[in-house]
Amino acid sequence: MVDDVHRFSDILAGLAARPHPKVTVADVLDAFGDRAFGALLAVFAAPLALPMPPGVSAILGAPLIFIAFQLMIGRPTLWLPNALMKRSMQRAEFQTMAVRLAPHLQRLERHLRPRWGFLYGRVADRLIGAVCLMLAVIVFLPIPFGNMLPSFAIAAFGFGLLERDGVAGLVGAVAAALSVIILALIWNALILAAVTFVGALGDSFESLLSLF
Repeated sequence: MVDDVHRFSDILAGLAARPHPKVTVADVLDAFGDRAFGALLAVFAAPLALPMPPGVSAILGAPLIFIAFQLMIGRPTLWLPNALMKRSMQRAEFQTMAVRLAPHLQRLERHLRPRWGFLYGRVADRLIGAVCLMLAVIVFLPIPFGNMLPSFAIAAFGFGLLERDGVAGLVGAVAAALSVIILALIWNALILAAVTFVGALGDSFESLLSLF
């Protein structure tokens, strides 16, 4: 179970309660200290699993790409470029996000525990990093409501890595598979719609030319 003294929900609430006008990525990293890659994946992905104001996915999605990539290549310590560290949200928006997440995180924190540890290891962790990197790119794209399920998958992987909870990792894997399937269906529908539109436009143009 997550340490009650350093629960995610409490740390987010503490960040939201700070008197500063903005909350930066650096503030979030400082607040979680030496937490593992899994913790940071969960921190940045969990908010995006819920409806959030426009632009939040760009702020939180970019760090996810860097974190997942470094997990994939097996980097032992996390590094983020200064430009990302300075990215910020208005405190009011961060507070809204923390309030929305709190009940969900608190329920989750009561159930997380180490189990099915055979699903983790040096190779498995890198594989999880690769999957999270693919999902993070999807999250970063401006697809309306298209980043919620991939974000949920990344958050599940993050919590699973943090607690070595195989059940959470399995949930992340299922959500990741569903995300890819849904995205493929959306792209196929968009391509079909575009082809149909161009065909109809061509027919209309030919009909117009036939009048002359």
